[in-house]
Amino acid sequence: ITPDASARMQKVIAGECDIMPYPNPADIKALKANPDINLMEQAGLNIGYMSYNTTQPPFDKVEVRKALNMAINKKSMIEALFGDAGATPAINLIPPTMWSYNQATQDDAYDLDAAKKELEAAGVTGLSMKIWAMPVSRPYMLNARRAAEIMQDDFAKIGVKVEIVSYEWAEYLDRSKAKDRDGAVMLGWTGDNGDPDNFLDTLLGCEAVGGNNRAQWCNEEFNALVKKAKVTSDQAERTKLYEEAQLVFKREAPWATIDHSLSIVPMRKEVSGFVQSPLGDFTFENVDIAE
Repeated sequence: ITPDASARMQKVIAGECDIMPYPNPADIKALKANPDINLMEQAGLNIGYMSYNTTQPPFDKVEVRKALNMAINKKSMIEALFGDAGATPAINLIPPTMWSYNQATQDDAYDLDAAKKELEAAGVTGLSMKIWAMPVSRPYMLNARRAAEIMQDDFAKIGVKVEIVSYEWAEYLDRSKAKDRDGAVMLGWTGDNGDPDNFLDTLLGCEAVGGNNRAQWCNEEFNALVKKAKVTSDQAERTKLYEEAQLVFKREAPWATIDHSLSIVPMRKEVSGFVQSPLGDFTFENVDIAE
């Protein structure tokens, strides 16, 4: 196991490895220029996000969640985090390549003055909060610590003080499920099966509270829509229900939606037969290496 992306890249360049996941954004240009390396790219079926604990004050107020979302300079953050690796700002909780994606959803605009007014309207001053930063790299969040630092600077501009915390990965996942968890936790998701239910109900349904639903968010309007869609066989009807559910999600803002990323896989030019999966799998049944 080679946890460092630069070390993985050097092994591929040297021929010690044939294929690698998760290259550093700063290395993409050099990998593309290397005649011994082929680079596969595909839109990832994923999302990176930050989940507020909507049961804990003051994050139980939608005005506070909206204010924080409006304070995040998402475009600047994604450019700093991903560079040549490619990512797009996330608006909805499902990626734009997935059927039922609601094109009409409006993102929370970057507006510091409006963010300050939302906090004032909620009666919140001198807010201090924690941002939990993932200790691992994933396609949708290559450097969570750096992302947390950028948001720390952004939130300071509206008078919000941030403490960044992290834990070993297994502990991070376990502790972030707690219903009384403090602050906002950075996580992401890569779809398991290509169905919108795998995002909407799996991550934000009422039954997922205390599990994948790190926002601890049980909204009856949202839940009723996704439950109805789950048992409806007509895809056009399901699409309408999911489009409506996305609007409820955006209105209530249990998350700060951050990005959808490209999945980039560098490999030696001798490798053939590898097929990228939108689900993020690495399978090698039909892979061969030229002698």
